[in-house]
Amino acid sequence: MTRKKRSRSVGSEGPAVYREKSTTQVDVEARKSQKDKKRKGLKSGNRNAEALDPKHYANGQKKDPRLGSKKPIPLVIEKKPTTKKERRLSAEQELDMLENDAQLMVLLDRIEAGEKLGAGLQKQVDQKLDRIEHLMGRLGLLEVEEPEVTEEAPVRKGAKTDEDLLDQFENMDLDSFGKE
Repeated sequence: MTRKKRSRSVGSEGPAVYREKSTTQVDVEARKSQKDKKRKGLKSGNRNAEALDPKHYANGQKKDPRLGSKKPIPLVIEKKPTTKKERRLSAEQELDMLENDAQLMVLLDRIEAGEKLGAGLQKQVDQKLDRIEHLMGRLGLLEVEEPEVTEEAPVRKGAKTDEDLLDQFENMDLDSFGKE
């Protein structure tokens, strides 16, 4: 059996007809326009080709388009104060600021002189004084007032005072405690 390629059957258009290429000007231009139509997108190496434009020259040097922004990037992020000591410092600063507030001092002087303030000003004074009290409590500067006990509880018959109980404890014989 011989090896021959099978030919295709003739289609509706008939067998293919080959023509000689003409070199007329019209044919050359047509082929060139078809070639240009096939190429889409930018040329290869476009990034490097743009760098050669004269508008990219700065101070006599070529600008490399691969280099980005010159803005410095922080490598370490600064944290807000998280330790108790740092927070206390900020509380101390706030307390100093409130104590040296000129407006608050003027309003307190007016109150001491017996002048009545409006509702808004009185509310502002109360808020600032409460904040000062709160900060002093947080910093341990506020003295806690304990109510003084002026009356002693009446002593009942048969009830022992603290001193009697202490004396009894000190005089207790511990050796005979478990034998009874």
